[in-house]
Amino acid sequence: MDRTHLLSDQDEAHPGPSCPAGSYADPNTVAKDGATAPPADMMPVVPGYESLGPYVIPPSDFGPTQPQAPSRAPERRFDIPAITEELAQEAFIKYASSKCCYSSKPAKEMVFTDLQSLNTYRYRLETFTESRTTEWDSEPYNGQVVDGFGVAPGPWSIPVPIPSLFQDCQKAVRVPHTSTVKGCHSCLNLGRSACRRCVNSGRTQCAFCGGMGRTASNRCSPCHGSGMTRCHSCGGVGSITCTTCKGQGKLLCFIKLKITWKNNVYVAVIDKGSGFPVELLDRISGEKLLTDMAPMVYPVVSFPDSSVNAESESAVREHQAQFATTCRILQQVCFLSWKGLQRLPHV
Repeated sequence: MDRTHLLSDQDEAHPGPSCPAGSYADPNTVAKDGATAPPADMMPVVPGYESLGPYVIPPSDFGPTQPQAPSRAPERRFDIPAITEELAQEAFIKYASSKCCYSSKPAKEMVFTDLQSLNTYRYRLETFTESRTTEWDSEPYNGQVVDGFGVAPGPWSIPVPIPSLFQDCQKAVRVPHTSTVKGCHSCLNLGRSACRRCVNSGRTQCAFCGGMGRTASNRCSPCHGSGMTRCHSCGGVGSITCTTCKGQGKLLCFIKLKITWKNNVYVAVIDKGSGFPVELLDRISGEKLLTDMAPMVYPVVSFPDSSVNAESESAVREHQAQFATTCRILQQVCFLSWKGLQRLPHV
């Protein structure tokens, strides 16, 4: 039975460490979520970057066309291994000898009347792609140079070195000539924000007496009977340094280009009725029949088993349709491996 598995390496999100039970969690500490720039309607419109956001930018709009597969199938010869009667008998004897209660005599005296090959093939296609997205980002403005003059290059015109092939990776770079200085939207240009713990009052309820001012029949010493103590988060000031602008009151805003390299994997297992669990095939050491790497690989077309040819063509077509319009295909590699089993109907 033919079974096809479509796999795609996905980036897993790992939650950050949480505060242990009973520990002090500062409510003023807020995890950075996405870009820190002011809202988009407060930012200038940069030609070529009118639509920013998480959607990938089609490479056909800016960069070179996708690589093309060869116009004709490359010359390939396949040497499919075969298990002889001698090898089958040797394996049978070795298996019987490994069992304490089995006799190897039947295996040594066996006579073959029929030996059927049950070949199982595994086709794997990896497509290494690059995608790009853009968004506004910022950093505290400390008087650094503002690169806001000139024409901003297109998203796919910015050269970014390609990392190791077939390994997931992400990188962010600043788009030239898109910088501008804006007032901090988080603190309204003040450089300080209201303390969330004490709500700008500088004092919080005494943790020792629960705000009662007394413990049993005695006056509470930490709060001197007032039921309130100085806020530990802001030191009693009622405000804290703005975490967005780091107290500067201004932000250097710029367009950030995010590049994602991803290895997309397609695996097809062609099993010719061996009955062997497909999920266990990876534990068997097979023999590689084909390895091909190119910017765009050509499907297998001359393999003796037509099912392998069909699966290979389906994989190549599916990846090209899935990624050609949204990503830039940088490289492809395919593997074809053989894992043979034998059936002995009569011995």
